[in-house]
Amino acid sequence: MREYLWDKKLNIRTGGRDDTHADQYRFPYEPTPYRVLDRLAGSGYIDQQSVVLDYGCGKGRVDFFLAHQCGCLCYGVEYDDRIYEMARRNMEKALSSSKVDIVHANAEQYEVPSSVNRIFFFNPFSVEILRSVMERIRDSWYGNPREILLFFYYPSDEYVSWLMTVEELTFLDDIDCRDLFLGNIRFERIMVFEMG
Repeated sequence: MREYLWDKKLNIRTGGRDDTHADQYRFPYEPTPYRVLDRLAGSGYIDQQSVVLDYGCGKGRVDFFLAHQCGCLCYGVEYDDRIYEMARRNMEKALSSSKVDIVHANAEQYEVPSSVNRIFFFNPFSVEILRSVMERIRDSWYGNPREILLFFYYPSDEYVSWLMTVEELTFLDDIDCRDLFLGNIRFERIMVFEMG
């Protein structure tokens, strides 16, 4: 299904790229393609018992889609004021808004709820910020030990190199998405890590 048709079905507006507040630490808003989200939803890693945290959620596409397709609860974290307001407008009318909560916060300071057991990243920020975010995730996990799966879509080499050094993370799976796009781009994948 084309991107705009999914937006229409979910009763949201999430298209377009936005570089307005991007810098060397926080990257541009670019929505995760629905084809990729459909592949993730069909992977079996997310179900009705899942509580998903989406870092750099933008306008909420990941959250509204996964809540609708998988029946899970979703938290989105967005730091950009203007994009956050667009996400809030989507919350007012989205098909699955009762299962989604989007907060306006910096990822480095956001306390990970103890119920979260799935975390999604689409390169929202630099490795420097990712390190701080991982500290918050570790704190939550040590405070309430549980299975936590982390999904990294289109991971940069820098992300992958650093993630492989994190003691509490174990590489679990690689969800290949190259066949969804032209060009056989090696970054078209979702790397799955387990905390613990």
